[in-house]
Amino acid sequence: MTTYHGLPRAIPEDVGMSTSRLRRIAPVMQGYIDTGKIPCALTMIAREGKLVHFEKFGMQDIVAAKPVEFDTIFRLYSMTKPITSVAVMMLYEEGHFQLSTPVSEFVPFFKDMKVYTEDGSAIVDAERDITIKHLLTHTAGLIYDSNRDCHPIDQRYEEADLYGGDLTNMIQKLGSIPLIHQPGSAWKYGMSTDILGYLVGVVSGMPFETFLKNRIFEPLGMDDTGFSVRVENADRYSKVYEFGENGELQAIKKIHAATGPLSFFHSGGGGLQSTAADYLRFCQMVLNDGELDGVRLLGRKTTELIRMSHVPPDWLAPERIGTGFGLGFSVITNVADTSSLGSVGTCSWGGMASTTFWIDPAEDLIGIFMTQLVGADSPFHTQFRVLAYQALTD
Repeated sequence: MTTYHGLPRAIPEDVGMSTSRLRRIAPVMQGYIDTGKIPCALTMIAREGKLVHFEKFGMQDIVAAKPVEFDTIFRLYSMTKPITSVAVMMLYEEGHFQLSTPVSEFVPFFKDMKVYTEDGSAIVDAERDITIKHLLTHTAGLIYDSNRDCHPIDQRYEEADLYGGDLTNMIQKLGSIPLIHQPGSAWKYGMSTDILGYLVGVVSGMPFETFLKNRIFEPLGMDDTGFSVRVENADRYSKVYEFGENGELQAIKKIHAATGPLSFFHSGGGGLQSTAADYLRFCQMVLNDGELDGVRLLGRKTTELIRMSHVPPDWLAPERIGTGFGLGFSVITNVADTSSLGSVGTCSWGGMASTTFWIDPAEDLIGIFMTQLVGADSPFHTQFRVLAYQALTD
């Protein structure tokens, strides 16, 4: 049996999928390329631990007419969050803290937090401490600096210049800004996972990036994953695109949170660069209950806890109907409500440049979609998922 990046490849029929039905993916993805809706795409599907589909479309550099390749390196942005969350849970398993532990025990900047009242007109004391679980589930009361809800907190985040120094500077500034809601009372997507990255460094006694490299990337064979791209791999690094005023794709020259042409801020919430093949190895570890190729990062019960929803469904936005949120991942709780194909318990997340993945334990199925497009609707995500599931035959 042949392998790719350490994962065995299989004929789709050998793992309960249809070769002819998987061929439906290519014309749909090529259509997005031909109509200028996305610059490139890598589509990847694995079942029962075996790779059954891996195709590439379009250009990683449109001007240079450089095609995307199977080893192209992409900006993960928020697909960094599940990796950071796994790092936190590894330390949890070692007994360093409980999920209910106040984060201020390790990061004093978050002691005695203040909170905006619901209408934003006043600031009051926090009713409870921010816990590690609040950060993992995005229920701490933090936001992103791109919130734009016309709330007083937005100006505070904008003025803070969070990426203007090192990680410690960012975390200290976040601790000085009042929360948008009381900890543990609502779900609000934001910079919680950046704090978790800092926490990993404090608890482990080593820089966050070193922990990820030594404890996750090297053990899993994720050789092309990190907060920077090696100079010798610069030709594999995709440009990232947006739509210009004329509606055509154009490369973004200044990348958010970039610290150089080949590196990003050491952000636990969005700083990693990786390949589709590397990320598949991470996903397969999660699907395998914490183990891959004899390397165990987490125990079975811990991965089960990660993959279950910890957030009441009415806390999430209407567009997330049918889903909850686990410890670093979105989780499907009701397939019918999602109006798509899938399984209860499927966990997933995506990144700002339109990357996405899902892990379906019920079907022993993983899907990964990579492109580099910021600020666009992503109907291709749902279409790719449907095209994967419709190819199941067993």
